[in-house]
Amino acid sequence: MEKRFLSPQETIDLTISNGVKKAGLSFEQMLFLGIFAGVYIGFGGFASITIMQTIKNIDAGLMKFVGAMVFPVGLMLVIICGAELFTGNNLMVFAVLKREITVSALLRNWGTVYFANFLGSVTLAFLVSKSGLLQGDVLNLTFSIAQNKIFQDPVVPFIRGILCNILVVLAVLMATASLDIISKIFSCWFPIMLFVLSGYEHSVANMFFMPLAKFGGMDISWAQIFLNNLIPVTLGNIVGGAVVIPFMYSRAYFAEGRKDYKVSIKG
Repeated sequence: MEKRFLSPQETIDLTISNGVKKAGLSFEQMLFLGIFAGVYIGFGGFASITIMQTIKNIDAGLMKFVGAMVFPVGLMLVIICGAELFTGNNLMVFAVLKREITVSALLRNWGTVYFANFLGSVTLAFLVSKSGLLQGDVLNLTFSIAQNKIFQDPVVPFIRGILCNILVVLAVLMATASLDIISKIFSCWFPIMLFVLSGYEHSVANMFFMPLAKFGGMDISWAQIFLNNLIPVTLGNIVGGAVVIPFMYSRAYFAEGRKDYKVSIKG
């Protein structure tokens, strides 16, 4: 009987294999695929803003839930169409722990992809601001979202970043375990919906939301965007996605004496 999904051990093994492939990408591949990922996450972000403003006067809780329902399309595009997302690539640490790639190869990927994600996100934010769609209630909600992301205490966005990327990399692991598109869609949808609904902080999403508000006319500086959000959120994302999940799961699945085997999608 054909398998419908991979076991946890098979999923970790395939994640290690994927990490090796990601480390072997050329600079050009990382750049272009990273730009796509930034754009894809931004697509989900702007759709979320658009639908939330249509029901903001009905119920605040419903508005937040509907926005959270729409946002995950960004990760679906990344996973299914193929793109390089910094937060998801935190799982490359599995390959480092297994000594399949070097730390320098890991940092090369992270640095290039992070820059590319930022470039794609900011480019989309600029284009949306010039599209005529960023006005009225959409613009007001964009300002409100960005204002709520300017933190004075860096510990707050750091912790929210940790919690966010635990869910993001778990979504990636679930999608990796899935062997058909429908399963991958649901694997992306539930954890990402959960982090948005909970109010956690995602660095790449914020690369879109905050520049969008700036391009829309909000009085916010690039220094505020980085110091009061992106830097602490990014560090939190790394702890959640590159430390908590890989290190704890490695203790479970890299145990001495564990039988290794090749991944197969056939039962």
